[in-house]
Amino acid sequence: MNPYHIFKIVPLSVLQMLARFVAWVIIKIPSLSIMRTVSTNMALIAPELSTTQKQALTKEIIYHQCLTSIESIKSWAMSPEWSIAQIRDVHNKEILLEGLASPNGMLAIVPHLGTWEMMNAWLNQFGSPTIMYKPVKGNITNDFVLQGRSRLNATLVPTDGSGVKAVFKTLKQGGFSIVLPDHVPDPSGGVVVPFFGVETLTSTLASKLASKTKCALVGISCIRRKDGHGFDIYCYKLDDPALYDRNAETAAHALNQAMQQMIESKCSHYMWGYRRFKRIPSLGNPYNTNEETLAKFIRNNKQSIHHDHNASDTAKSNSNE
Repeated sequence: MNPYHIFKIVPLSVLQMLARFVAWVIIKIPSLSIMRTVSTNMALIAPELSTTQKQALTKEIIYHQCLTSIESIKSWAMSPEWSIAQIRDVHNKEILLEGLASPNGMLAIVPHLGTWEMMNAWLNQFGSPTIMYKPVKGNITNDFVLQGRSRLNATLVPTDGSGVKAVFKTLKQGGFSIVLPDHVPDPSGGVVVPFFGVETLTSTLASKLASKTKCALVGISCIRRKDGHGFDIYCYKLDDPALYDRNAETAAHALNQAMQQMIESKCSHYMWGYRRFKRIPSLGNPYNTNEETLAKFIRNNKQSIHHDHNASDTAKSNSNE
């Protein structure tokens, strides 16, 4: 028996207590890789925050990421019905239903925000999506994750050309797919555009699918409730024309902006333990950069963003005269 199946027996509340303890231990050891990654990400995306504010936000992020990890494992161990039962409220469900009714198909845009694995089971109630699946490291772990996802209605396809064709075909037939577009792609599969004000390599897969199929785009997140009892689903209508632009940079930038708007109000629930900015052309990998070089980049980048905003404000002011 796969050792992960122990998670089927242990109650979610007990697992969450364990996750909180693990988070407490991690926070006590600033030298850990995940702590350094989160701290670097906070320095990059929120340079205006004070040191105290960044430290407080980092603690919240670690706390939520540990909970998300344990909740995802529990979700894989249980039946889809169990995961669906954890969902309490669905905000703006009409946006999702409208997207699903699109004759051009629907692409669910799901950043690494909240407990997306719990949301997977809920979303599979509405049809049989085609989803790309990349095997995780370790045969035991991969078998467990694969078993969990195979219990859903989804058709799993590889993360290669054949998988992209399968998703494209599904959309052309009016079906739907789910994409997590905030992975760091290979250089050949991405363009450099801003994400939270940082120019970084960004995937173009979702943008190309949208441009070619004109499918509906719906942002979805699954957020842990503040009262600790279950999760809420949030649906976002992504209808900026730039999302469908044939220019890869334009479309990818628009998608990053849409995801940023989804993330900003629930920033501590985002997976900032992920090295999202490891391919910054003007800097390289910030997670391996010395503090002085990183601080200089952040200062220059902050000035650049401020200059761009001023130029944009001036342009808007001139256009209104």
